[in-house]
Amino acid sequence: MPDQKSPPSEMIRVPTALIGVVRELSRLHRQGHTIALLQALEELIKEFDSNIDISFTAGSKSVKQLEEKLEKLEFYLADQGSSVETKLEAITKKLELIERAIASGRLGNSKGRRQTAYPYQQIQVELQPRTNSSLAARLGVTPTGLIVETEKLSAKEFISWSRNRDPMSVGWEWDARTELYHPVK
Repeated sequence: MPDQKSPPSEMIRVPTALIGVVRELSRLHRQGHTIALLQALEELIKEFDSNIDISFTAGSKSVKQLEEKLEKLEFYLADQGSSVETKLEAITKKLELIERAIASGRLGNSKGRRQTAYPYQQIQVELQPRTNSSLAARLGVTPTGLIVETEKLSAKEFISWSRNRDPMSVGWEWDARTELYHPVK
């Protein structure tokens, strides 16, 4: 009968504070106290949380419950993904409006107070012409809705309408030659 060797021990990393405990557990295991050790650990863990059904098998009741909860959470987060993006865009637009209001002194009572300059220099960004879909996203409308407004309103009315919807209060006008919307200064 050939010699059957036990498989080599697996090496694991443990926090420094637990090294002594892991060595003691290893010693007890080598002495054949594994089952008693597992039972004692199970009782100890139950003392910390008496609501948990402790089992070390992969198909146990508590593991299945955790898997179900994780699946529900994944579905919920997947459903919320698009609304979270929409909310973040809305918050970003509102923050831009507040920043502009602060910069222009419209927010708060500035009478009797000295205006302080920003500690940083704001860089003026020149806006580039936009396609229908990119301007629609900027204005918070659908591309179809933007086309409808472009056709329904006069050029002057469209500039005013777009300025009221733009996060930086920029007016836009349609140029049929380039088929792009251009910012109006």
